[in-house]
Amino acid sequence: MAVRAGSLVGRAVGAAVLAFFLLVVSTATAIWWTARQDSRPASDAIVVLGSAQYNGVPSSIFEARLEHALRLYEAGVAPVIVTVGGKAAGDQFTEAEAGRDYLAEAGVPGDALLPVQEGVDTLESMRAVSAAFDERGWGSAVLVTDPWHAMRAERMAEDAGIAADSSPTRQGPAVQTRTTQFRYILRETAAYLLYRATGESVAGAPGIG
Repeated sequence: MAVRAGSLVGRAVGAAVLAFFLLVVSTATAIWWTARQDSRPASDAIVVLGSAQYNGVPSSIFEARLEHALRLYEAGVAPVIVTVGGKAAGDQFTEAEAGRDYLAEAGVPGDALLPVQEGVDTLESMRAVSAAFDERGWGSAVLVTDPWHAMRAERMAEDAGIAADSSPTRQGPAVQTRTTQFRYILRETAAYLLYRATGESVAGAPGIG
């Protein structure tokens, strides 16, 4: 009887391990698939997810996102670009300010730029953007971020009440090599599963939290 009970426990553990493995694989595949999409319907705003900035100068990852958002704006996807992100301790500029200033220098009119200077991770940023949307009666957005971050960003935006599509950038360090891409997919898989399980975000590298 004890042997049979042990066998049942072993099967249950094996089934749980297999189920978890399949969940991880299916999530990673969905992240990869979403990363390959480019949805750009007419929307209320283009939302650029923040990344690191250095004394007001966007990092290479952030710059790639801003350049992509600029192309979407010029294509008429939305009349406004929202830059989002707060600042770390000791910083003089927020990510939102750095992004706004970069786009202003690129020729985007001031009334077409909205900096939302809150959020130290994606979840906080999306909630801040949702509040800004509510104030203006907006409901739809095209999100600009790195390809591997797109699925989680969409989910968080939708959970915050925004009808979100994503148009990931194809430039920048996050897409340079297959090794880099694989590392980002693994990291995003863990972050997405954590969010779905707990409703919380995770602090990490730019664009990962």
